[in-house]
Amino acid sequence: MRINTALLLITTLLFVNTAYGQKLDMSMMGDLKPRSIGPAGASGRITSFDVQLSNPDIIYAGTAAGGLWRSENGGSTWDVIFDDGKSASIGSIAINQNNPNEIWVGTGEGNPRNSMNNGAGIYKTIDRGRTWTFLGLEKTNGIHRIILNPNDPKTAVVAATGTPWGENPERGIYKTIDGGQTWTQTLYIDVKTGAADLVVDPANPNKMIAAMWEHRRWPWFFKSGGPGSGIFVSLDGGDTWTKRTSEDGLPNGELGRIGIAFAPSNPDRVYAYVESKSNAIYRSDDGGFKWRKISKTGDRNIGGRPFYYADIYVDPKNENRVYSIHSTVTVSEDGGKTWSSFVPSSRVHTDHHAWWIHPDDPSFILDGHDGGLTYTRDRGKNWHFVESLPLTQFYHVRVDNDIPYNIYGGAQDNGSWRGPSQSWFKGGIRNFYWQRLSVGDGFDMAPDPNDNRYGWSMGQGGNLNYYDRISGILYKVRPVHPNGERLRFNWNAALAIDPIDKSVAYYGSQFVHKTNDGGKSWEIISPDLTTNDSTKQDYKTGGLTYDNTAAENHTTITAIGASARQAGVIWVGTDDGNVQVTRDGGKTWTNVVKNIKGLPANSWIAQVKPSEYNAAEAFVVIDNHRMHDWTPYVYHTRNFGRTWKRLVDDSKMRGATLSFVQDPIEPKLMFTGTEFGLWVSIDGGDNWTQYTNGFGTIPTQDMVIQPREHDLVIGTFGRSFWVLDDIRPLRTLANLGLKKVMDKQLHVFDTPDAYRVFRGESFGYRANLVGEAIFEGENRPLGAMITYYFKDTGRKSNNVKAEILDQSGKVIKTLNQRASAGMNRFYWRMDTDGAKLAKPVGSRKFARGPDALPGDYTVRLTYKDSESENTVTVHADPRIEVDPEAMKVKKAFMEKHGALQARVDKMNNDLLEAKEQVEFVNERVKNEDASIKSEITTRGKALVKAIDGVYYQINSKPVKQGIYRDATVLSAQLGALSGTMQSVQLPLTKNQETAMSLLEPAVTAMEEKVKQVLFKEFGEYKAYIKGLGLSLIPEK
Repeated sequence: MRINTALLLITTLLFVNTAYGQKLDMSMMGDLKPRSIGPAGASGRITSFDVQLSNPDIIYAGTAAGGLWRSENGGSTWDVIFDDGKSASIGSIAINQNNPNEIWVGTGEGNPRNSMNNGAGIYKTIDRGRTWTFLGLEKTNGIHRIILNPNDPKTAVVAATGTPWGENPERGIYKTIDGGQTWTQTLYIDVKTGAADLVVDPANPNKMIAAMWEHRRWPWFFKSGGPGSGIFVSLDGGDTWTKRTSEDGLPNGELGRIGIAFAPSNPDRVYAYVESKSNAIYRSDDGGFKWRKISKTGDRNIGGRPFYYADIYVDPKNENRVYSIHSTVTVSEDGGKTWSSFVPSSRVHTDHHAWWIHPDDPSFILDGHDGGLTYTRDRGKNWHFVESLPLTQFYHVRVDNDIPYNIYGGAQDNGSWRGPSQSWFKGGIRNFYWQRLSVGDGFDMAPDPNDNRYGWSMGQGGNLNYYDRISGILYKVRPVHPNGERLRFNWNAALAIDPIDKSVAYYGSQFVHKTNDGGKSWEIISPDLTTNDSTKQDYKTGGLTYDNTAAENHTTITAIGASARQAGVIWVGTDDGNVQVTRDGGKTWTNVVKNIKGLPANSWIAQVKPSEYNAAEAFVVIDNHRMHDWTPYVYHTRNFGRTWKRLVDDSKMRGATLSFVQDPIEPKLMFTGTEFGLWVSIDGGDNWTQYTNGFGTIPTQDMVIQPREHDLVIGTFGRSFWVLDDIRPLRTLANLGLKKVMDKQLHVFDTPDAYRVFRGESFGYRANLVGEAIFEGENRPLGAMITYYFKDTGRKSNNVKAEILDQSGKVIKTLNQRASAGMNRFYWRMDTDGAKLAKPVGSRKFARGPDALPGDYTVRLTYKDSESENTVTVHADPRIEVDPEAMKVKKAFMEKHGALQARVDKMNNDLLEAKEQVEFVNERVKNEDASIKSEITTRGKALVKAIDGVYYQINSKPVKQGIYRDATVLSAQLGALSGTMQSVQLPLTKNQETAMSLLEPAVTAMEEKVKQVLFKEFGEYKAYIKGLGLSLIPEK
């Protein structure tokens, strides 16, 4: 089969231009970019590596759904260089080692578990990742290996696994000889068999060995193995292939997944992990033609879950040392015969997927696993964890109402986490601000709305906890059926808190369970709400190797939503396609799925979202990719499910739908998350735009809007948490319409309440003195966040004047802003303009004044004749008690201090200007008569001495070397008082009053000294100079 990628690219561009043309112009979103806040301490699944051999400090790491990352310093720091292609799931990386600027990336994981991420073809860069070219193979779903011919940069061979969720011909081995413009499928078995591995003889680029794998998944079952699996050898660069069989020493019967590795130091030595009725390591000593079983029968140390990991690697200097990466990493030192532990699960995360060994220094190894990336430089004696990769795969996201609020979520193989939406400490949002509240695979979790010291967390298969985050106690509260009936809990079971009676929680098995005492007791309030199809309840799943981990639990409840508008209205969705609703708290239930037109039978209901506006309204999100259906589905009902309107389809967005949220204030503002990104609608779902402003094609697994802050909080499945601060600009666009806002030159949007807080020292480290390797999630800047729209003027930069007015209409602060076309955002630090500076500093004409008092203020923006304004409310730091009257006294005191400082600044400025006059005159008389010049310079020196005599009573005298600070000078005394004042929120102290009482007469006395110098001595000097007919600098 031959594929022309140029035609694919043209077709794709046409599709984008016609299907995705939207009213909302993402290029105008400007500063409305979500923040990546982490955590990175949990990290996430690493799938692949490649390293630039000419400079091994340059490392590339592929991730399950977080894009491609690069380190240029041996792993200390990392940058994402590819996360905006058709898919951010990376299955393979290949560097052209002869030209390291050329890098090929295959998308889609090659380890197809139930939570795998799907790919969309292959990409290439020729400029180290600045730009990428799509090379086709989009329908292969996963590209697990790329082999570049070292002698011909246009020749590449790739291994495509194909989708496990269905049957398709786009799988097997593909080859290009023109740099990816066209592809030929050179090894194809059938629609169920893809390529699990592909390796090349290190001494002969034309010799390759491929492992073909027949595998299939359904939501309720998976099967690894079949007649299509096997080992194939090519001797002509992948053009033709010959299968090796049991006659060559391989096992009889069906085979499953196979991992293969050449020994670089002896290419005749080849190893294979072979899944069969008896999994084993096989070895060839003639380059892959004849094989023999080498490991002991039943040796579990070779690895026990080959569907998820079966890759093996050989030490490049030792043909007898072989590594098998699986749940742990084991090693054989005797050519595959015996195996022992190499990577301790007590120190390094389990579930290993990627491995790289330095070809010249085998003690340097990179290890990628479900917990991120670790490396060793002493062959496993010590392991270093890279804590700066925010790759966590969150299934759900929740928030509380603390100030600042916290974010909660459970993560794939990384437990359940709580952390801040922003940090009020110095530095960014660091890993140690996040608390893991329970272990295992984490799923939904929720703080107790009555006391968020407590809350719910979950593990796979319905293992439910009620936690105490202070003591660390986990109360195990999974429901038990009173009659002993087996409960079926999904891998990712449904949890809901009643928004009306916040002491009530609901939990889903095949039934809805209800508790009002933190899970100590449960009541079943529904019948079995699933199809209860017994054919989908076979727990002996896995194929050749059993793998019953609750991942295939089926006919279960996957979504529960309780109405905030009417007590007793509860919606339920199941993984086998039912949508049930009760209006009486569970006494009666109605299955309304038959009313949803166009929905495939037995679809997976990912979310059911009751409306914030109307008890009869709800939204249903369907993720049907497990049935090989990648179509997006979101439906909306206004009448308890009697009729439904479809809001999204594949003409409006791309990828299976994962999440949805409707704005609780403006119903026309909606967000939908798919496997390939975030979409927004401002017209009730008629039109959708992919939100690409600072956000890639990342699986958008769940979303919630924090009601007080109006933030969109995003839980991604591969890039941790993100926060889009204050979505009210989008709300305004939805409410007023694009034209009404964007026809204006200026429009200031509603501004969130601002908190005047103290940013204290951080934990564990000295503020910002941590170098570059410590992860810091992007923090929200302190201050009042002001967002405005600015209409394009054709200029790159435009000066906009921003003024803050108090309740009397007085301008208390002026800020000059440079505006770009579209959305602009800046921060007012909640300070005021102090006294006018004697001499402007750049564009600043006023000293910084005291803090603005808590209260309401007007924000007014002006550009030429255009003006727009809005209001902002300032609050005191909520962590401390404040006295409004004491704050007024403190503010007046700080203003008095500012006035003193202004008087001192004026004295300094006047004295320095007098010295400038002397320097100006001395320069002018260089060529004058010697006697005149001598007299002028003598008088000038005397004047400068007098000026300095006063000036250095105000300011410290500089020294030629070392540090010298004179605490007795006037400016130092003013500075000392200033350093104690801090904020209007802290009450005035007796010490401060005493200091002020001493400073006021000191400033007045100093003014008299300055006046003496300037009026008498400087005045006499000026008169003398003018008498000679010489000019001075014009006075300002």
